[in-house]
Amino acid sequence: MHENRLPDGRLVLCGASAYSESYFFNDDFDRLPESVKEELRTIAILFTQEAGGAFYLVFDEEGDLEIVTDADEEDITYDTISAGLLAGKLRRERSELFAGISMYYKAVFLGEGME
Repeated sequence: MHENRLPDGRLVLCGASAYSESYFFNDDFDRLPESVKEELRTIAILFTQEAGGAFYLVFDEEGDLEIVTDADEEDITYDTISAGLLAGKLRRERSELFAGISMYYKAVFLGEGME
């Protein structure tokens, strides 16, 4: 994996891993407000603490923000169903934040709405 992309090529905004107990933020988005960056950090870390595995916020081809979770095959503590429910809860509770970040990405990186 290139540091800023998943193997399928999707651009990663941020991510966290329960395995390495680490957090990653893509420096290409440094211009986001500090409060937004801190909120993303909190979301990612709390997700991995609760569900385990790895958590990523990535942009799809249209520039919309997606939640991606993953776990090592031999990780018996990771619950796919719980992770899916938690991801759904995050989508609902943080929909405004995610929509705002998507709009930022579309404007700054994809040049949409700039005409």
